[in-house]
Amino acid sequence: QVQLVESGGGLMLPGGSLRLSCVGSGLTFSWYTMGWFRQAPGKEQEFVAAIDRSGTTTGYAESVKGRFLISRDNAKNTVYLQMNSLKPEDAAVYYCAAEHRPAESLSYRREDYNYWGQGTQVTVSS
Repeated sequence: QVQLVESGGGLMLPGGSLRLSCVGSGLTFSWYTMGWFRQAPGKEQEFVAAIDRSGTTTGYAESVKGRFLISRDNAKNTVYLQMNSLKPEDAAVYYCAAEHRPAESLSYRREDYNYWGQGTQVTVSS
């Protein structure tokens, strides 16, 4: 049925850049707000970024604002997370999530999201 598949994770040095992708299937992609969350070992999962259905409005956690960029291509059923100026504290498993919304809006809460990907590991270390 509905699947979200992340890719693009890997090992980067501090200050490096990485682009994550998430491809959706089994859903009308443009009906969903898309978000990225992350979870480091021993820590709670936290919100990273979200983008509304049309891709016109975005929201970011304060910890990544100015460094990360979320975007989407509905024709490709894909949402992206461009991560720049990576810091060791960015290391985590990153999860793509989809939330159905009847209007243009954003969700920042994990409990609001309907579907989740399997996660992709991002390691930032020297």
